[in-house]
Amino acid sequence: MADRILTVNVGASKFLLAEFAVKSGKSPQLLNYGVGALGNNPDQEGSIAPDLGMQMRAVMRERGIRPAPLMISLSGQMVFPRFVKLPAVSEDKLQQMVQYEVEQNVPFPLDEIVWNYQFLGDASTGEQAAMIVAAKVDSVREVTDSVTAAKLEPDLVDVAPMALYNCLKYNYPDLDGCTVLLDIGSRSTNLIFVEDEKIYSRCIPVAGNAITTEIAKVFDIPFLEAELLKKERAFVSLGGVYQAEDETDEKISKIVRNVVTRLHAEISRSINFYRSQQGGSVPTRIILTGGSAVIPQLDYFFRDKLQVEVEVLNPFNNLHISPRLNPKALERDGFEMAECVGLALRRSMKCPVEINLMPPEITEQKSFQKRIPYLALAAAGILCGLGLWIIYEKQISKNLEEQLEVAEQKFTKMNADAKRYDAAFNQQKEKVEDAEAAIARMSIRSRWLDRVQKVQQAVSDFTGVWIMSLTPIASAPATEDSEGAAASSSGESSKGVRIVLRGWNDRLREIEAKNNRGTVAEQLCSKLKTFAAFGKGESDVSIVGSKDVDGYMTEFTIDAIFASASSESQEKEDE
Repeated sequence: MADRILTVNVGASKFLLAEFAVKSGKSPQLLNYGVGALGNNPDQEGSIAPDLGMQMRAVMRERGIRPAPLMISLSGQMVFPRFVKLPAVSEDKLQQMVQYEVEQNVPFPLDEIVWNYQFLGDASTGEQAAMIVAAKVDSVREVTDSVTAAKLEPDLVDVAPMALYNCLKYNYPDLDGCTVLLDIGSRSTNLIFVEDEKIYSRCIPVAGNAITTEIAKVFDIPFLEAELLKKERAFVSLGGVYQAEDETDEKISKIVRNVVTRLHAEISRSINFYRSQQGGSVPTRIILTGGSAVIPQLDYFFRDKLQVEVEVLNPFNNLHISPRLNPKALERDGFEMAECVGLALRRSMKCPVEINLMPPEITEQKSFQKRIPYLALAAAGILCGLGLWIIYEKQISKNLEEQLEVAEQKFTKMNADAKRYDAAFNQQKEKVEDAEAAIARMSIRSRWLDRVQKVQQAVSDFTGVWIMSLTPIASAPATEDSEGAAASSSGESSKGVRIVLRGWNDRLREIEAKNNRGTVAEQLCSKLKTFAAFGKGESDVSIVGSKDVDGYMTEFTIDAIFASASSESQEKEDE
C-alpha cells in the first residue's frame, strides 16, 4: 500500500503544496496540489512570511488535502552551496576535511548553521569531489517552526537546486553532454550544471522581480501593478529593428530584453567559471523552469545568445498523475512543480543527491520517537517482572518482619530516585544559566545583523548597485576613556564596517542625473548617516576608494563608523 506525503516549495512570493502517493521503488503519483501567496514585501529582501503555516492550512482546506509527513524545499537564496575537490584518503579523514572546508568557506560559525554534504562520483582520478550545502539554522527553523505551528510534521528539508537536479535526472535519464537547468524565479535564478555524475550550481540575483522593478520605474506605477502588467503583456524583444503595434508593449519588451541580457551575461560568466574551475564541458542544451521562465520568446532569446538547444522542463515525464486533477490547471501550474516532484522522489527511491538540512533538535526528536515503541516494550517487561516479584514476595511472606524489609527496600529506592531527581534539577539549572549566557552573546550578534540590514536598506534605494563585501574595521586598542570602556563592556571588536559596492556605469550616471545630489557614492554616504547605527560626523561615513571595473562597472569603497550602542538601541525602540 502506498504512503501519502506532502511536499512544499517555498519561494519568494508564493509556495506550491503538493500531495503524492509514494511507494518504495515505484514512481510517485501526484494526487492533489495547491498554490498559495506569501505576504512578503516583493521590493525588499527578507525572510519567509510569518504566516506560512496558516496559509498552507488554508490551501489544504480549500483543496481538500489532509495532513501527512511534510517534505520542504528551501529557496536557493537561503543556502550556501560549495563544491570542493579533496584528496583520495580514508573516509574518516575525508569527513574531517569536509568539516574544515565548511569552517573555511561558509561565512558563519558552525553553531549558527545547519549543513550537509555528499560525495560526487568516485576517486578514480586521485581526487574526491564533494558538494557542501549550508544554511543559517535560524532561517531553516523559521520555516520548520511555521509548519509545526500549523500541526504539520516536517520530515525532510531539501534545497531547491538539489530537488530540481533529482527531478531532471529521473525524468530525463538519457541526457548526454553538459546540460544547464535554468530555474528563473522571482528574486533569483538557479543555474544548475548537469554532466554525467558532475553537478555545479550557482544562484544569480537577477530574475522576475528585476523586470517588475524596471516596469514600475518606467511607468511610475506600484510594484504589484507592474507585476500584473508583466504577466499580461511581457515578452522578450528579439532585437534588431522592431516596432510593436502598441507603445506600451514595445517599452515592456525592451525592458524585459535589457534584464534578460544582464541575466545572459551572468550565465556566460558562470559557464566560463564552470569550465575553467570545475573542469566542465561546453553546455549542449538549456532546460528552462521556474515561474519567470514562462515569458514569451525567452527560449528563443537564449537559443540565439548561447547557440544551444533550449527546451522547457516537464517534471511529469515519468510520473503518474491522478485522473481527478484538472488537465488545464495542471498544464498552467505544472511548470513550477519540479521541486515538489524532486522532493517526492526522495521518499520513493534512491536519488543521485540526498541533502537534508533538518534542524538538529527536530532530528533528535524524530530519533527519539522511533525508539518509543521499543522503550514501551522494555518498560512493560520491567513492570511485568516487578509485578511477578511482588506477588512472589507476598506469597512467601509469613511475618511482619519480612514485610518491613520489603518496605525498607522500597524506601531506599525512593531515596535514590530523589537524589537522581536533585542531580537532574541541578543539571537543568546549569543549562538554564548557559542558555542565558548564550542569549547575552546573541544580543551582541543581533546588533551586527541590524547594521547589515541598514546597509542593505540604504543600497536598495539605488537600482543597479549591489554589495560585494562587508568587512569589519578593527577597533583601536582599548583605553581608559569612557568610549573605550563602553566598547569593551559591549563585546565589540570593530569600530565600523568597510563596504565595497559595485554598480553598472549607465545606472550610476542615470541616478546621479536624476537626483542631482552628487555621485551615487556620496548619496549613499548621506543615506547611511540617516541611520542611528552610524555616526553623523563628516568623517564617520566616508568614501575611501573608487575604481573602474571592465569598463562597464564602477567599484567604490565606503568606511562607515558605528554610532554608540545607546543610539542604536533608541532606533530599535523608535521602530
